[in-house]
Amino acid sequence: MGTVVSGNQQQVIIGPDVQHVYNEIRNLLSQLGNNISLEKNPSSEVSKESKKFSFDEMLDTISGIFTPILSAITGAAMIKVIVILLTITGLLKDKSQTQTILNFVSDTPFYFLPVMLSYSAAVKFKMNPMMGMLLGLMMIHPKYLEMVKLGENISFFGIPVTLATYTSTVIPIILIIWVASYVEKLSDKLSPKSIRFFLKPLLTLLIMIPLAFCMIGPLGTIAGQLLEKMLNLLQINYPWTLPIIFGAFAPVVIMFGMHYVVTIPLVITAINANGFDMIGPGFLVANMGQAGAALAIALVSKDKDFKSMSASSGLTALFGITEPAMYGVNLKLKKPFLFALSGGLLGGIICGIAGVKRVVFGPTGLATLPIFIDPKNNMNFIFAIIGLVISFITSFALTYFTYKNKNTLQ
Repeated sequence: MGTVVSGNQQQVIIGPDVQHVYNEIRNLLSQLGNNISLEKNPSSEVSKESKKFSFDEMLDTISGIFTPILSAITGAAMIKVIVILLTITGLLKDKSQTQTILNFVSDTPFYFLPVMLSYSAAVKFKMNPMMGMLLGLMMIHPKYLEMVKLGENISFFGIPVTLATYTSTVIPIILIIWVASYVEKLSDKLSPKSIRFFLKPLLTLLIMIPLAFCMIGPLGTIAGQLLEKMLNLLQINYPWTLPIIFGAFAPVVIMFGMHYVVTIPLVITAINANGFDMIGPGFLVANMGQAGAALAIALVSKDKDFKSMSASSGLTALFGITEPAMYGVNLKLKKPFLFALSGGLLGGIICGIAGVKRVVFGPTGLATLPIFIDPKNNMNFIFAIIGLVISFITSFALTYFTYKNKNTLQ
């Protein structure tokens, strides 16, 4: 559907079938021989390491850590949506055993978030992933949590341990794995070849235990608390700001490849702290803006291929996948992209003024609208629908009437 260059990467826009295409290409390459691979070229890795750490690499790193865990988080979040729907409709009894099981299943990835992040971060930082998981698991071990609950002063070889709860946290474990990746390399150099098998992991753990519990973990906790306070300041005192900002500029954030980097840590932090986030409504109306503009182009375009692509990408955008519509249609024509931003802005204003909240983490589109059902506020869902309708109609109308009587699209 198009291509886009971002940093050191060129992205080929395929759409929701990207995984199937990837699998087919991987199979074809494997048939051609072992010399061809979808993995990164080792020589390019060497050249990258010799360069200074760039902003693009930072975005790629954070995105690479969070992307692998999205399916688990989203799947669990949709279980929570089902629980809400079944409980509201009376099909599921409140505090029943079935509800209890579904609730703890839906909470599982958030509770064990440090473990999942420790694995994906270890892969990204080129550390042994099992060692990474071990570090994540030790931070939420029941014995340690018991120590935190008791609140007694504890130490490790005389070094004071700062008691902090790491379940559902993001920043501490990423910092721990980042440091551990260098510690593991150091341990590898210090370990004689004959006993490296057990000495390398032993040295890594002995060094990382005091660093994790006494220094890096507490520092990461402080950073996480500061982030939480900033979000609370906006979500509680100025709740209208985030839906408006992201309603208008979410597509720009996506263009720069920052949608995972910016939103996921913020959203997870907000939901864990308050039970809701205000960024989701902004992305909802922004997605509808892109859909409206692309579908309007599908109606006015006289080119059969472009009409078909606009229609399919517009429908895809309605379900929260906007890259095909954005890159393949709206950005290519420029004006529809601006009209989509305008629609998102108006929808964001509605959601912002109404204080619309996303109560469950999940992608924002028509199929996942129940994530805006708030059992404590029935109007939250209604205003979310009003916001998306206004965004869609605005971008659709502006695009349609601008290109209605034009023989060519430009």
